Amino acid sequence: MINKSVILTTGLCASLLAASASAAGSLNLYNFADYINPLILENFQAETGVEVTLDTYTSNEEMLAKLQAGATGYDLVFPSVHMHDILYKLDFLEETGINQHPLFANIDPTALRSKSDPTGNYCLPYAWGTVGVFYNQDITGEIKTWEDFFNVPARTGAKIAMVDDMREVLGVGLMANGYSVNTTNAAEIKVATDYILARKDAISAFTYASPGLIMGGDIAAAQFFVGFTQGSMTTDNIKYMLPEDGTSLYQEDICMLKSAPNKDNAKAFMEFMLIPENAALNVELLYNGSPNMAALEFIPDNIKNDPSITVPAGKLSQLHIFEDVGKALKLYDRAWNTIKASN
Repeated sequence: MINKSVILTTGLCASLLAASASAAGSLNLYNFADYINPLILENFQAETGVEVTLDTYTSNEEMLAKLQAGATGYDLVFPSVHMHDILYKLDFLEETGINQHPLFANIDPTALRSKSDPTGNYCLPYAWGTVGVFYNQDITGEIKTWEDFFNVPARTGAKIAMVDDMREVLGVGLMANGYSVNTTNAAEIKVATDYILARKDAISAFTYASPGLIMGGDIAAAQFFVGFTQGSMTTDNIKYMLPEDGTSLYQEDICMLKSAPNKDNAKAFMEFMLIPENAALNVELLYNGSPNMAALEFIPDNIKNDPSITVPAGKLSQLHIFEDVGKALKLYDRAWNTIKASN
């Protein structure tokens, strides 16, 4: 239930924003591709006069590598929770005090998942969703488990694909064998690696292009992010499911970099994203969940009432979210290289 007492009026929100934002200047965002509603950027620019530029990456690792290589000029990044913790450990993040803003009361406390930032003093929870399986039911029939997914080529002759993401792919191998997706045990990571290698012949590609491939009929099923629901909504034969033997949950946060050249404007944008209507506008495009509880009132019913998008609390608690695995990340890197290099 939404606590109406913490929802500020649009007028008050605007006054709070105006008090902190510069009258002009610039703001440089570095985000996952296609992971923010362009209307949000347009509205922020119109209300503040701040010129917004957006650069994109395809993975947390790509973003981190660019920052470690010395890239400067970015104000805000949008890391997944485990990368939020890594950036904190590497001293990339600026303390923002965003949790002191009145609208921060709208943020679901369960979305404060970062181990290094448990109160939200640095970063703002941005969006969350699931990584399940999209499939063309006319070709594959019903899919309920990861094993059903991997058996599609043998049963039907059709192709399948997985995301080109180390933690997500190895996470499937771990979940399917009953292990934590955050294990640091080398033997368990090897079991997961062997599980994927044993099914490598069935996987046509590790790719982020699966939505177009499914819609074009090139593949029949794919591991992918729930946001693809937007593209498949008008196609009755394309279904989305959360595998019974394990589903991962992703969450990204908005974090300011210590090297940010436009800190005032960056803070103002974080405050802008606290406004429920803006958070809902993002959900309307991305088809995923929002940590902003007050945004629920403004989310379209077809999204709000879809349990694969707005996951019920009981199911949500059963999902697996990636955490920083510290030095064990090298084990994952080696496992991923082995998988990608195998024929």
